Amino acid sequence: MRKLGLIGGMSWVSTRTYYDHINTIVQTRTDHRSSAPLLIESLDFAHVYALKDEEDWDRATGILVDSAQRLEKAGAKALIIGANSMHRVYDKVAEAVQVPILHIAECVGERMAADGAKNAALLGTSNVMTESFYRRRLVAHGVDLLPPDLDNIEELDRIIYEQLMVGKVTRDAERALKTMITVKEQEGAKAIVLACTELEMVVDVDANVLPIYDSTRIHAEKAAEWILGSD
Repeated sequence: MRKLGLIGGMSWVSTRTYYDHINTIVQTRTDHRSSAPLLIESLDFAHVYALKDEEDWDRATGILVDSAQRLEKAGAKALIIGANSMHRVYDKVAEAVQVPILHIAECVGERMAADGAKNAALLGTSNVMTESFYRRRLVAHGVDLLPPDLDNIEELDRIIYEQLMVGKVTRDAERALKTMITVKEQEGAKAIVLACTELEMVVDVDANVLPIYDSTRIHAEKAAEWILGSD
């Protein structure tokens, strides 16, 4: 098995989720005694929280570049960034290392293309939902994305940053996501992309009114495949 470096999600919650998903897949596909060879650097969420301007993003870029370089130096042969929103600086981080970085939106786009999914609604943090760095990669795989709903953007940011990223799950958040997904179906969406690594905490990925493409699960599966040499 090949050694993978994980730049921990913007919360310890998503870092834990990646660790669990990757190891479960590796164990299932190899031996029940096996575990994934991972190098993990869990970043301090307080330093990359609610980034607003380019100066903030430049600082975040430096943090992720330093982390990627440390993991590469420690022996990682590929990397993943365990956060959708931080892929805004993916290109700069990728340029700073010699090893490949598996892009989360590319993994999702490839899965959707393989399934023939052509129409979807994107749910995540405000920058993921409104900026082009994430959306254009899905569109490049033939996915037509519904426009973001401004009310959803505000509510999702509140749920994600104030609740999920500190490990808090509420019935109100579960109901809010269920309502959003139902409305998106009524608006014509044929699938939902969960483009936040914590949203699976309040969305039943396997039982919903629409097919759910959970970016965390898909990214972790691709990482496990790479570790096992079947990428």
